[in-house]
Amino acid sequence: MTVKIRAIAENDFPEWLPLWDGNNLGQRDQLVTTKTWGRLLDEKSGVFGIVAEEKGKLLGLTHFVLHPTTGAVNDACYMQDVFVDPNSRGKGIAHKMVQHLAQLGRKEKWARMYWMAESDNVAAQALYKNIGHKLNFTFHVMPF
Repeated sequence: MTVKIRAIAENDFPEWLPLWDGNNLGQRDQLVTTKTWGRLLDEKSGVFGIVAEEKGKLLGLTHFVLHPTTGAVNDACYMQDVFVDPNSRGKGIAHKMVQHLAQLGRKEKWARMYWMAESDNVAAQALYKNIGHKLNFTFHVMPF
C-alpha cells in the first residue's frame, strides 16, 4: 500500500465530504460544513487540512489550526480532526498523517502541536500514547 499524505485541494470536496461526515458521526450541519470547507481552502483563515490518498482515493483527513500562543514566539498547532475511513483502518494511515503533520511542524518551527482525544477512544489512545506527552488537565467548555 502506497499512501500519499498531501495538502487538501479544492477538487477533493466530493471525497472529503463522506470522511467529514464520518468524523462528525453522520451529524452534518450544512452551514458548518460549508464554512469549514471554505476555511480549509483559505490560507489566511488559519485552518488547514491534509489528506491520505491511495490510487486517487481519499482514505483519511486531518484538520489543524495554527494560532499564536503565549509563552512562545512561533505559532502553535491544534490538531483538531483525525479521521480514517473505517474500511482503511488498521493500516497505519492515521499514524502517517500525524507524523506528516509533526514533520511539517518541525520544518516550520511551530512552538508545539497538541490535540485532544476522548479517554475511552481506544484506537486514538493507542495511536497517541507513544507520540506525545499526556498532560493531566481537565477540559472545560462554555458553549454560547
